[in-house]
Amino acid sequence: MSSLVRQRWTLATALLMPLLVLASPAPLQLAGVPPSWAVLWLLPWALVDGPLSGALAGLALALVLDGLHPGPLTQVPVLVVLGWWWGRLGRKAPPLERSFSLGLLALLGAALLGGSLWLQQLWWGEVNAAALHTLLAQTLLTGLLAPLVCSLQLLLWRQLAPGLRS
Repeated sequence: MSSLVRQRWTLATALLMPLLVLASPAPLQLAGVPPSWAVLWLLPWALVDGPLSGALAGLALALVLDGLHPGPLTQVPVLVVLGWWWGRLGRKAPPLERSFSLGLLALLGAALLGGSLWLQQLWWGEVNAAALHTLLAQTLLTGLLAPLVCSLQLLLWRQLAPGLRS
């Protein structure tokens, strides 16, 4: 079992993700589009806890979020791959200490997630003009919020799991 799973606060933050998606606080929206909360939570988790835990957390989070939005679109493949990739970065690369790096990783993750959903909409013939607007606004807002949100989570989780290299 991963060391972050044993911590009560980290699991509490995981339970907050579906609530944030449903609540969609208006002050944290850009043109009516909220940030990608899944990316903002998964990035620091995977960086601290590693690739296997990141992929499993991405899978669990994606399944919960897919359950909130019925339909043929899924976030599972992208969140699993992002969790695994970010986990490998946390283990193999030098530790990420710059907020700018977190912002770029979150921006890339949100773009990949939004692009995946957009391609799935194209596949199912459901694409509309709002899809591109949502992709761009969500990617930009996630990249702007990531330095603050992800930095705070990284600091907290590194203190809670001191034996891990991150």
